[in-house]
Amino acid sequence: MSKSFDADVILGGGGLVGQTLALALDQAGLRVIVIDASKSAETLAPAFDGRAFAIAFASYRMWRALGLGAALDEAAQPIREILVTDGKVRGGPSPLYLHFDGAEQDEPDEPLGLMLEARHVRLALDSAVKARPSIEMIQPMSVSALKRDAAGVSVTLANGKSLRAPLLVGADGRRSFVRGAVGIRTIGWDYPVTAIVATIAHEKPHDGVAHEYFLPNGPFAILPLKGERANIVWAEPRAAAEALLAMSEADFLAELRLRFGDFLGRLSLEGPRFGYPLSLQLAERMIDERVALAGDSAHGIHPLAGQGLNLGLKDCAALAECIADGVGLGLDPGDVSILERYQRWRRFDNVTMALGMEAFDKLFSNSIAPLRVARRVGLAAVNAVGPARRFFMKYAGGAAGDLPKLLRGESLAV
Repeated sequence: MSKSFDADVILGGGGLVGQTLALALDQAGLRVIVIDASKSAETLAPAFDGRAFAIAFASYRMWRALGLGAALDEAAQPIREILVTDGKVRGGPSPLYLHFDGAEQDEPDEPLGLMLEARHVRLALDSAVKARPSIEMIQPMSVSALKRDAAGVSVTLANGKSLRAPLLVGADGRRSFVRGAVGIRTIGWDYPVTAIVATIAHEKPHDGVAHEYFLPNGPFAILPLKGERANIVWAEPRAAAEALLAMSEADFLAELRLRFGDFLGRLSLEGPRFGYPLSLQLAERMIDERVALAGDSAHGIHPLAGQGLNLGLKDCAALAECIADGVGLGLDPGDVSILERYQRWRRFDNVTMALGMEAFDKLFSNSIAPLRVARRVGLAAVNAVGPARRFFMKYAGGAAGDLPKLLRGESLAV
């Protein structure tokens, strides 16, 4: 690294994507500075939010390759099966369904995915980053300005300090300062729904089965966690969601049972309920001069199928490999050929997934009788065709296409 630079790469944003990318770049031998506006004492608190993530097995391979396996394996709940069905409130699920079974995969010992509570992921990433002296974490702090030239980018922090590197990566979320500062516009829209997220305890074992019911108002997911617990993601129109979030626990559980059924026995709430308004947002491009975007700063999609974080982790794997390969050829991390390769690698997948989830939501989140019949028959038809079923399993597991090394479980270490 040149004496004129403080790091090889500066990351604006130190959330799950930012810290994963920092670890990947560190493994490739680069010096990284992470600037994050949040307070670690708040984001690492058990009650910070109620989310849990469905992590594709390819994404989990990357975390293991980055040394997080020991911290995450005990907290991760393998998803052995996924049951997708149409349904309606009080009417129960349709007898026509789509069933994914992990035993049918090319690698049957690997689960379809893993469920991880957000707090466990944050703690594991925070510990891993702190254990690597070549990663400097500046927190709580934000980037207030940036200036670019042919050789690099200089950022000014909120405290007035200036830092310089050949490349700045915006991993600072949907309201990305980095994206706005370089003039990258976004396209998208708000959905008129809110996702209710909560963790429940239940009487009977879930056996590692994830359930996705498509109800008229939106998807209702039951996602298995360690023990007799599950994370629910329940989409409702804004006004209905606000009412559900304001209900007493007893009334909320009564509404929950109408959709949930009784197959897991008695239910109780474990912790608070959270509401997350949903929207679609895509950056018009993922790169600019000396700047790259990753994660939610580049794409924010409908949480259907739990692919949002997985797309961001794919960005990390691809960007880190592009930079590592370029540096190995004598290029600096912000060279335009490196950034263009990264955008080619990730742009199509991100846009395809975003639009696919949008179409899926529009098709399933309604009660139009002809569509309801068609989608039930469609699910049953895919379920009856083994190759089609296995293709969707492979795609959802993140194993389709040209995979970066980390998603194959390989190290970037030189």
